[in-house]
Amino acid sequence: MWIFGRKGESGFSASSTAEEVTDGINGSGLTAIVTGATSGIGAETARVLALRGVHVIMAIRNADKGTNVKESILEETPDAKVDVMELDLSSMDSVRNFAAKYISSGLPLHILINNAGVLSPKFKLSKEKIELHFATNHLETMKTTSKEQKTEGRIIIVSSEGHRLAYNGSLSDHINNESSYNHIYAYGLSKLANILHANELARLLKEEGANITANSLHPGFIDTELFRGHNIFSVICNKILRYFIKDVSQLIGPFGGQGAATTCYLAINPRVKGVTGGYFSNSNLAEPSPRAKDQDLAKELWEFSLGLTGSK
Repeated sequence: MWIFGRKGESGFSASSTAEEVTDGINGSGLTAIVTGATSGIGAETARVLALRGVHVIMAIRNADKGTNVKESILEETPDAKVDVMELDLSSMDSVRNFAAKYISSGLPLHILINNAGVLSPKFKLSKEKIELHFATNHLETMKTTSKEQKTEGRIIIVSSEGHRLAYNGSLSDHINNESSYNHIYAYGLSKLANILHANELARLLKEEGANITANSLHPGFIDTELFRGHNIFSVICNKILRYFIKDVSQLIGPFGGQGAATTCYLAINPRVKGVTGGYFSNSNLAEPSPRAKDQDLAKELWEFSLGLTGSK
């Protein structure tokens, strides 16, 4: 259980739950895509947004797990709008198919939550790096929705305080480099990239005049499936840090509440209307590392990512 409860300017704290930060908010008429929604933070995010009336599209790899989560949500909220769509973020073909299917469905898109993440102890290389491509594939749909419905689109990217433990030097020196691979630094680099991506996306959208915000967040130190296969982390979580770690399974409903609080806060709370390019923690603006605020580094990552995805 998270022991610190000091409230920030938002009126919420580290002990606030996803239900608390969205209490009284009617999300009816909004549609959100949530990646990685089969467990942990993603599942709780889907549950709470659906509870508030948002039409939730669970973008997941495992359809069976997705269906199970959907059924759990419907048991609690029978009139919830929840759909499951397959998406493997390690496959460009899967991303393209998902985007094409979504666009052809005619569904609007108000909220895009990039929640899926992985912490791998071994070096793994997929064919393409496509998180940037996934977000940009849906920008036109979001722009159309925000323009036609006169609503603000929101892109939320789940990062981590782990971004402070990234490799030093140029990003391109370490991305896809097996010889220098360290799973802690690699994870930190991916989380640093999340923040830089959100910042550059926010800058470009603002420059274009689009009514879409982009923010990143630290969900808290969460005991989730992210650490599966990492015995040392499990020991630390269970024996030493259990009073400092947010447990997504201990609070409200089958998925918990604290871990998804900041994500849900950024998704539908009116207090962050118009706020873009921010880094949040415990449902409040927070200060990321100096590298995470480096605009030149953000531009370098953007261009490098476009090259990896074949987008230029």
